[in-house]
Amino acid sequence: MTPVPTRAGRREWTALAVLMLPLLLVSMDVSVLYFAIPEISADLDPSGTQQLWIFDIYGFVLAGLLMTMGALGDRVGRRRLLLIGAVAFGSASLLAAYADSAETLIAARAILGIGGATLMPSTMALVRTMFTDPAQRAKAIGMWSGVMTAGIALGSVMSGVLVEHFWWGSVFLVNLPAMALLLILGPVLLPESKNPAPGRFDLLGVPLSMAAVLPVVYGLKELPSEGWNVRYVVSITVGLLFGALFVHRQRTSASPMISPALFRGHGFTPALVLNTVSAFGMMGAAYFTTQYLQSVLGRSALEAALWSLLPSVLIGVAAPVATALVQRGAERAYVVTAGFAVAAGGYGLLTLAGTDSLWLVLASCGVLAAGIVVVMSQLTDLALGSAPVEKAGSASSLLETGTEFGGALGMAVLGSIGTAVYRHGVPQDAPAAAQETLGGALTVAAGLPGRAGDALATAAREAFTDGMRGAAAAGALLLLGAAVLAARGLRNIRVRPETAAQDPETAAQDAETAAQDAESAGHADSLSTSGA
Repeated sequence: MTPVPTRAGRREWTALAVLMLPLLLVSMDVSVLYFAIPEISADLDPSGTQQLWIFDIYGFVLAGLLMTMGALGDRVGRRRLLLIGAVAFGSASLLAAYADSAETLIAARAILGIGGATLMPSTMALVRTMFTDPAQRAKAIGMWSGVMTAGIALGSVMSGVLVEHFWWGSVFLVNLPAMALLLILGPVLLPESKNPAPGRFDLLGVPLSMAAVLPVVYGLKELPSEGWNVRYVVSITVGLLFGALFVHRQRTSASPMISPALFRGHGFTPALVLNTVSAFGMMGAAYFTTQYLQSVLGRSALEAALWSLLPSVLIGVAAPVATALVQRGAERAYVVTAGFAVAAGGYGLLTLAGTDSLWLVLASCGVLAAGIVVVMSQLTDLALGSAPVEKAGSASSLLETGTEFGGALGMAVLGSIGTAVYRHGVPQDAPAAAQETLGGALTVAAGLPGRAGDALATAAREAFTDGMRGAAAAGALLLLGAAVLAARGLRNIRVRPETAAQDPETAAQDAETAAQDAESAGHADSLSTSGA
């Protein structure tokens, strides 16, 4: 029997506010070490390799486990997995805050990644189950998207403030009150939901998914800084080969981790692809603008982080406006198309930047971010609305994994374009370090006497700005192409309430299971009423 969508009340909206806490903290932890690393280096004395792992291990583990945790939440219960993840995240935060060695901090960051991988798909899946009314779900997902995007910017600023007034471990201790609140209020406010007939867990799919995701993400993240090194190309190739094996496993397994039926949902596949493209655009720009504020304009790290908060103002407006337009009858395809066009306009503004264009760069970042948040909020709503409730965790994890891939690919491709233009613009007789990166050039210039150092620094800043403009032009073209695809590929796609709840294949399976197993029937009944 098809469940009738019910409108969420005060309880569900309060529960959403509780869910925003772990989401905010997980997204903040991506950038929370930006200002803490100098004090960490002085206190723990990590090697260069250890320092890289302190930064990167969190994101790698998070990306590698998203699909596993999404599928696991569908089986054991999303609320249960969320609370387990909160315990892991809080415990790891405490361990990281008082780490007495680099090895301990790396281990703690890895556990934080595991906890984050349980929290992110669980929060999105619970939003899907709590808000069964399409209009309310769209509003909730718009808020979800805005909080996730703002958290990354807020993390670096909070890091700078806390390190300035306390010690570096305080950047992790801020996680504890929020996790404690989640553990107290979660069991009271959040409904439990899971797939009533999940089948056996695909144990082989776990290592295959990690072997597919981790090498690709690693290779893509390293390419912008070191170029097309053979090691990173091999890493990406190996990941793609394991990805092919993972896809084959999911298509042939009797009980796959990621059901192929998800991709038959009306609108799910185009939403997943276009969402990945939007992440490409967002992170590709971030790679340049953060360096521009610090190395070209000469702002301190904290000043740069504070300035970077200004574009976030538009993020809070963009998603609600887009949701309101769709609810008033605007075609979703055209709203997403407009979002991509606006984001492309942000890149267009960036092509006009010079070496002293603070406000122009901030405006371009704001326009770009607003367009991307419009796109992401609408595509997330479309993807989750197209997926059956019992597979909400898997659908959420696929969206998050696509975001990780898109962001890494954006940094790799646009970063490589910018680096190529930079190396062409730097004087060819400059030292090798100056020809590699802007940071290297400024270091070399600081050691040169008088006008020679000033000339090199000026040339390097101009070359970097040229590279940023070239990458921005490429980003604008990509997003304009995505706008065309959205206009054509999303036209007339609407999620009807009855199809949002269950697809025919799943409904038949659930009916058979309910007749054979009373316990499964009880789970199905609780799932149907969890949104009330």
